[in-house]
Amino acid sequence: MDRHRGDRRSDTLEIKARGLLGLRTFDASPVRQFLQLVLAAFSHAVDYGLRRLSGVDFRKREDLMTKRNNSIRIALLASSVLAMASSAFAADVTPERLLNPDQEPQNWLMNHRTYDGQRFSPLARINKGNIKGLRLVYAVPLGGLGGNEWNEATPLVENGFLYITDSWGVLYKIDGTSGDVGRVVWRMDPKQEKQGTNRGAAFWGNLVISPANWPARIVATDKETGNVVWETNMVFGQAETRITAAPLALKDKIIVGASGGDSGVRDWIAGLDAATGRVLWRKFTIPAPGEPGSETWKGANNAWQTGGGAVWVTGTYDPDTNQTIWGTGNPVPMFDPFYRPGDNLYTNSAISWDPESGNMNWYFQYTPGDMWDYDEVGTHILIDGEVAGQPRKLITHSARNGYLYTMDRHNGQMVGAKPYMDNVNWTKGIDQKTGKPLDYDPTRDIQIYAGVGNLNPNEQLKKVCPSIAGGNNYWPSSYSRNTKLIYIPAMTACVAVAIDREKHNAQRGWNGGLFTTDERFESNLTAMDPVTGEIKKNAHLRYPNYSGTLATAGGLVFLGLLDGTVAAFDDTTLDELWKTNVGTGFTAPPMTFEVNGKQYVAITSGPSAVSKAKLMNTPELKEMRNATVLYVFAL
Repeated sequence: MDRHRGDRRSDTLEIKARGLLGLRTFDASPVRQFLQLVLAAFSHAVDYGLRRLSGVDFRKREDLMTKRNNSIRIALLASSVLAMASSAFAADVTPERLLNPDQEPQNWLMNHRTYDGQRFSPLARINKGNIKGLRLVYAVPLGGLGGNEWNEATPLVENGFLYITDSWGVLYKIDGTSGDVGRVVWRMDPKQEKQGTNRGAAFWGNLVISPANWPARIVATDKETGNVVWETNMVFGQAETRITAAPLALKDKIIVGASGGDSGVRDWIAGLDAATGRVLWRKFTIPAPGEPGSETWKGANNAWQTGGGAVWVTGTYDPDTNQTIWGTGNPVPMFDPFYRPGDNLYTNSAISWDPESGNMNWYFQYTPGDMWDYDEVGTHILIDGEVAGQPRKLITHSARNGYLYTMDRHNGQMVGAKPYMDNVNWTKGIDQKTGKPLDYDPTRDIQIYAGVGNLNPNEQLKKVCPSIAGGNNYWPSSYSRNTKLIYIPAMTACVAVAIDREKHNAQRGWNGGLFTTDERFESNLTAMDPVTGEIKKNAHLRYPNYSGTLATAGGLVFLGLLDGTVAAFDDTTLDELWKTNVGTGFTAPPMTFEVNGKQYVAITSGPSAVSKAKLMNTPELKEMRNATVLYVFAL
């Protein structure tokens, strides 16, 4: 752990507090308790001394006066330290605070800000009327441990302090309270063997809980000191397991999902005791023989053992029904369905879990027998809507396969599914009652769908749309409570996918094929009504959006692009109102917070290798460099 020592005043107070208490580490709670006792004791002492000043001789009075003055000086010092301690140390992040984020809209206390996953902020000091005045106010470099670092994390913010991870699993606490500079307070370095994707942390109590990899772990760090409180190994005998999603804190538990499916991992979701890190339950997303769903893994290859189904984007939570909804990844090998005949449950699915027991409540599979890497880990956003004149509790999901699905929150029953792209060709459409592709045939072990799968090596390659990256993917859509629209960031290219029967092992890789394209990857920003499926507006963007969107009560939609652009759009017209370019791309989502009555917008740069591969036909960005920097903007 590296400790920033730039603020000498804070360091002096910390040293004094440590000395007074005899502590090796600085814990806010005992410091507060001690100083309160000091104040009470010295207040009593001063009062008692003053009462005794009359009726004593001069030398005794002088001695008493000296003791009184010392007492007052110590009391004043204690009072000063107590005041600073009270402002410097935030309260525990309780389940009640996480359930009521709009009571403190200035903060961003979990990955999506709210359990519903809407990524909507009620802050409106930055709005359509003044957005043109937005400017960079400070930047904080991250990483630095190796080349080609990247970042996909959303910062957490509490009372002006930001907490963010990098691709080395390092967790940073950054002091942004001044508004014009960000200072690193501490770093927790989990000592990864190599880099790995890390999408951020979670608050619980006085802990910041984050994933680390190589080997896969969940680490709980004291948010004041930066000291590790507990660390839990999550490998469970599968060395390629990674934890890339930000954890989700629910009551007294931490919910985490496993990734690494594309490396032949049989993935899972787990619940940990938040106070100790002890694993309470763990459930696989790929069933073993004899378990429900195992009949959908056919053939003689025992493909279920390396079947994927990764859980690599943070889920959502409905406190009314006490269910948490997470999406799952593609079956493995991703491009070769012949190695794993069948529908391959529970891949490419939305799954509702009971966070207490880990039992599955219900599931819905989007693309059975997937052969295009259309995993559906992206956020399953919880919204309230009206269907046929009746109020409904709904889930909406902008799927990687190019469709926006809206379903009932209680059981996954389909409300509607409409394309949010104009070039979808892998299926002829979606059954509006079942949510299954119209050309899905439950009697087939290998699905044909609309016939664009390259299942015969002797035929000319055919293009599939959207590409293997989507559509929308892990980069989040956002939903505005004001407009009742979902803002979908989607890539527009198509690709050809060829099967490679040799890529079925750790030595050759588990892809089962490869993709090619001569098209340029660009993107759309699409505003859509999730209840009716109507596209309200669409804006085409010259470069890919691997970042996602943020909607605010200021009537704005923010996003970042792979060319280094950060931009804000009108949430009704989708007119571009403001933009700037920092010269290096984004694969992390934008977010917003407020300090001392001033609103800020933050986003971290650093394009991943996977995202940079989508610039293969974008020659003007061929020499763009990686830089992992937290950028913070304000008026």
